Amino acid sequence: MTLRPTILAFFQSLGWPELLVIGIVALLIFGRRLPEVGRSLGRSFVEFKKGLKDTGDELKDIRSDVNQSIDDRQSDSKQDARSFNDPSHNGAENSGPSHRSS
Repeated sequence: MTLRPTILAFFQSLGWPELLVIGIVALLIFGRRLPEVGRSLGRSFVEFKKGLKDTGDELKDIRSDVNQSIDDRQSDSKQDARSFNDPSHNGAENSGPSHRSS
């Protein structure tokens, strides 16, 4: 019979009491530094979320600028096509007399 070594097999049997003991030992070892570490982790998390939000806002702005540019180009090309197909249009706008009613 051969025995297979199981790496970190003891982690499978950890329950709440064992985790509580590990937590108390960690508190005793790192006691005074834990609040400082917690604050720095919290600040890092907040900064990370701000960065994600800013990046998302920038992407939305870029997307709206691109969509606006596409819409502008499409409307320009439609106007160009209309003026090209209109034989009475000679390229000058408002070349005739103005017929405004007062």
